[in-house]
Amino acid sequence: MEKKIRIGSRESKLAVRQSELIIEELEKYHPKLSFELVTMKTTGDIILHKTLDKIGGKGLFVKELDRALLNGDVDLTVHSLKDMPMQTPSELPILAYSRREDPRDALVLPEGELEWDRARPVGCSSLRRKLQLEVRYPGVQVKWIRGNVQTRLRKLDQGEYGSLVLAAAGLKRLGLEERIHRYFSPEEMIPAAGQGIMVVQGRREMAELTRCLYQETDVKIAEAERAFVRRLDGGCSSPVAAYARIDGEWLILTGLYYHPESGQYLTGEKKVRFRGKSTAEAAELGIRLADELQQKFVEKYTAQAGVRRNE
Repeated sequence: MEKKIRIGSRESKLAVRQSELIIEELEKYHPKLSFELVTMKTTGDIILHKTLDKIGGKGLFVKELDRALLNGDVDLTVHSLKDMPMQTPSELPILAYSRREDPRDALVLPEGELEWDRARPVGCSSLRRKLQLEVRYPGVQVKWIRGNVQTRLRKLDQGEYGSLVLAAAGLKRLGLEERIHRYFSPEEMIPAAGQGIMVVQGRREMAELTRCLYQETDVKIAEAERAFVRRLDGGCSSPVAAYARIDGEWLILTGLYYHPESGQYLTGEKKVRFRGKSTAEAAELGIRLADELQQKFVEKYTAQAGVRRNE
């Protein structure tokens, strides 16, 4: 009897398309297996009138899918890595990382408009994006928005917003690249950790089946970024950002550290020779950069406070 592998996914068009891309890859390596897509709505998809930090964080996008894995209702699940909590259950490890799509953020205008009207609010669901937009474009109004890509685009085109900032990878996977007005380089807006990477999660016995998806370079990039965020205890309520890249023989990590009490942030960069480095060593790069930025913040703002006291 032909074995059927059930792939769990959120119901949104983007989540379904991402799962389909993973299935297409699995089918190339396992032609004797059949794959079934099983979709479900998560708490994060249902509760749209509150920000994620008010209702439990990114885990609300995976909770129901994790339960389906543990119950045996599905064999694997597919997620955007940037939507994954920084800690995953030991019994449900990340089994595979896809090759990274475009990691950049993108500005989207109302359909038919050619100029960015900065007098109208920018639709944004991320504190990371909001912070960097407000610093780069003083005076711009950032207005909170939730919902899937199609819902956000509809609100944009109906006039509720003057622009949106969305992940370029999601727009490209949905065939909506023509909606992109401009890209923000990683130097202009540091992406979320894992942005553009899809991951497959599942029980450990499924590891051999997904080994064909393994992308060593992208695993190390992802782990450097996630280790930075974990070290700073960053999540959906904190605009911590991280972006790693390979440049020749170097693994280079850029990070953003935000201090909520002061409302200030610092960015920094650190690199190590990439060749021969293990995943653990890549993660260590993230930890070291996080510690350095925290220390720089303490030194910088302690000195500033001292100057103010002496004035």
